[in-house]
Amino acid sequence: MQLFYLPNLDENSKKATFLKEESRHLFKVLRKKIDDTILITNGKNIFFNGKISSISKNNCEVDILNFEIKDKLDYSLHVVISPLKSNERFEWFLEKASEIGISEITPIICDRSERKFINEKRLNKVLREFNISLDRAVEFLASNGHDIDARPTTKISPDQYNLFLNEFSSDKSNKVESHDLSEEKRKEKEELRLKKEKELEEKERKQASFIERKEIKKPIHLGKIDL
Repeated sequence: MQLFYLPNLDENSKKATFLKEESRHLFKVLRKKIDDTILITNGKNIFFNGKISSISKNNCEVDILNFEIKDKLDYSLHVVISPLKSNERFEWFLEKASEIGISEITPIICDRSERKFINEKRLNKVLREFNISLDRAVEFLASNGHDIDARPTTKISPDQYNLFLNEFSSDKSNKVESHDLSEEKRKEKEELRLKKEKELEEKERKQASFIERKEIKKPIHLGKIDL
């Protein structure tokens, strides 16, 4: 079962929007197209059936058709795991474990663990990710009952990060789109530069070949031998 996670959805949601990374996965890997139906959860026991209304590698829009509130499981699954060598693989594990219903995950450091620490999100990374100022971030958390030090190196808990994700995901999307546009322009300029260099090299090669042919001397007729 393919299940997608969007924490900002609730019972009143009519549309859902995926950011670039998940949109690219839907479009390029899963080959989803317009009118395909997908299942989404907000991580709070609410499951949404949606139909794709538009999709590309940078953005995916989904119309919410209906939703179902499911009872919490009558059991709890707790996984204890040593941090993986690759931080990306560890994040992938957390995502997939959540999708299959793991209730709690506890990282532990073992004698043979390849990594002895786990990178926690810090406020300065969140500011860059969601394209917001330090003052705005501190005020927003304070309004939601979270008082933190107004320092870029302040550590952010998963719950606090989810608050940022719910509130400022559109700001993040705009920043991503702006970066993608700049990257596309840079690639276009690079392709144009390489094309001009290739044309110049070809022109110089033809000129060199023409000069070489021009310098070849004609044979001199010295006479003939009767046999």
